[in-house]
Amino acid sequence: MRRSKLAEMRAGGFDPFRASVEQKHFSGDAMKLHVDGQDNVVSVAVAGRLVTIRDMGKSQFVKILDQQGQIQLYVKRDVIGDEAYAAFKKLDLGDILGATGTLFKTKTGEITVRVERCTLVAKALRPLPEKWHGLSDAEQVYRQRYLDLIVNAESRARLMLRSRVVSHIRRFLEAQQFIEVETPVLESTAGGAAARPFKTHHNALGVDFFLRIATELRLKRLLVGGYDRVFEIGRIFRNEGVSRKHNPEFTMLEVYQAYSDHRGMMTLIKDMLTTLIRDVVKPEDGSLKIKHAASGQEIDFGGEWREVNYKDLICEATGDAEWFARSKAEKIAGVEKLGLSVNPAWEEFEITNEIFSKKIEPTLIQPTFVMKLPKELCPLAKISLDDPTTIDVFELTIGGMEVAPAYSEQNDPDVQRAMFEAQAGEEKQNIDYDFLLALEHGMPPAGGMGVGIDRLCILLTGAESIRDVILFPQLRPGA
Repeated sequence: MRRSKLAEMRAGGFDPFRASVEQKHFSGDAMKLHVDGQDNVVSVAVAGRLVTIRDMGKSQFVKILDQQGQIQLYVKRDVIGDEAYAAFKKLDLGDILGATGTLFKTKTGEITVRVERCTLVAKALRPLPEKWHGLSDAEQVYRQRYLDLIVNAESRARLMLRSRVVSHIRRFLEAQQFIEVETPVLESTAGGAAARPFKTHHNALGVDFFLRIATELRLKRLLVGGYDRVFEIGRIFRNEGVSRKHNPEFTMLEVYQAYSDHRGMMTLIKDMLTTLIRDVVKPEDGSLKIKHAASGQEIDFGGEWREVNYKDLICEATGDAEWFARSKAEKIAGVEKLGLSVNPAWEEFEITNEIFSKKIEPTLIQPTFVMKLPKELCPLAKISLDDPTTIDVFELTIGGMEVAPAYSEQNDPDVQRAMFEAQAGEEKQNIDYDFLLALEHGMPPAGGMGVGIDRLCILLTGAESIRDVILFPQLRPGA
């Protein structure tokens, strides 16, 4: 039927796919222009997708959807003329149109456009999902995100909020005199994190490259080069598992500040997140509290941000004050006693960290800085002066998941080389020797931090899965 209408329009010399239409106002902005008691005074030009039709015979109340939401149009035959009204009545849900007219308030109090001129600019040849059933297939929600955005207001709001979060972070850092940069996605050495990379081949150069697993080593080269405050919001690729909190392609903020340390990063992330809650999320009660969807608890960003050492959390969870003095066999037995299973081939720090990731981290709902992690977990941080088995770092955990790790960055090239070689073992080809060369030219002391944008958005929007805050998550090929 839609194809038949399309053919009829073309046969009548009407182009149903216009190049442009006047759109002076988004829906929300247009409605704000109305002044009570002054109906049919303010003129507006709006455009959007037809999502509701209420036929009154000689007039119609319809709603169109644009970037800011919906606005009601009142289309009357006596105003737009018989021919235009007859054409308007042939429109289908999903068609995209432009309309000009004046604002008035209906008897029910809804601000509406009294249409004077209306133009179809894009004919929808397929129908929208049914109003009451929407997209019932979760896979279809991700595969046809454009339909999800049309019919699901909650999805639209969540993904729009994500864009505002990223925009706020940029403005916040620029106000602190940080410089935004772009570093390569293709790297000859996959460094800056411990993760399996995606591999590709560069035909012109005849060599293999890896999609970056972090931006850290490039950004720290810029510290060497004199960029004292630098950040990048970039796509990261890790060829690993998919879960509620993991996606192979994700967005990471990495920020580095010369002459600072992990304590300086604490101040930075606390200020960033509290202003983000206040200025972007804007809780209705005016507080700095949001609801944690999974637990139902309130997370208070205006309260105390707890600091606790990693070792203390482990000893508390195991009930063993001497845990870190135990043998590997005793640690395996202790982990199994907690109902966890580990691979006996794992290193001792990996066995211990299984307790943290499975038993401790999910319970840390309020903002918590987990301090002084084992040095084996990150070779890029400075070793703690008061405990050479730990490093000067924190993991900011909120809502039961890591949101932001930060370090006092290692700038001693000899110590960094030894840490890299210990982590690489026999696979020395995985070491970024050019980065070590850069360090030998002198890198200032610095604090560095990463913030998982997707995880942050899960937290702020109450989404169930990381896929719900990514516009187009990876899926197996399908129809």
